[in-house]
Amino acid sequence: MLKLKTIKWVLISFTALFIITLWICNSIVTTSTDKLIYKTALEIPHKKVGLLLGTSKTLNSGKPNQHFFNRITATVELYNSKKIDIIIISGDSSSKEYNEPRDMEIELIKRGIPKNKIHLDYAGFSTYDSVLRIDKIFGQKEFTIISQEFHIRRAIYIANNKNLKAIGYCAEDVNTYGGFKTKLREKFARVKLFIDLLINKEPVFLGDRIAV
Repeated sequence: MLKLKTIKWVLISFTALFIITLWICNSIVTTSTDKLIYKTALEIPHKKVGLLLGTSKTLNSGKPNQHFFNRITATVELYNSKKIDIIIISGDSSSKEYNEPRDMEIELIKRGIPKNKIHLDYAGFSTYDSVLRIDKIFGQKEFTIISQEFHIRRAIYIANNKNLKAIGYCAEDVNTYGGFKTKLREKFARVKLFIDLLINKEPVFLGDRIAV
């Protein structure tokens, strides 16, 4: 009986500690990035480079991924408003069939963005990698991150902790069940973020420098 009570209190304590950790990590990321988030092209400062964070073009169900298309729309808005000059698309390209940067490039070109204004980072396997690689590979210390707001905040926090100057431009959010699941995963990703920073994690791949 005593052993069961001990196990019960250990589980309760562990759960409470996890919830508190989750809350603290998310609060730090949110409050520290409030002044670096922009929602209209009119108010955002000009930066040479826009870092477009990749995502899949379609959902597992085969339906279009609105996160993808909303990020494309936001990028076009920034470029046409002359708030960015160059676009670096960073995402996962783990197979010929799955290539986030290529799919985004195709969509941007369809919408009138010149191909020579787009650079592809095929090794952005995580948000953490994408932010570090824009410095280590593309030599950019100052840039605008383009994604949904919940995602941008984590990316900016990474940049700030790596002595990079980043601001964020918010693509329209997705208010669906799929959007809810993505935001829930984001809360856990913010905890992992602090572990990555603590151990000074390096990107999965580096490589030769690319002039932008």
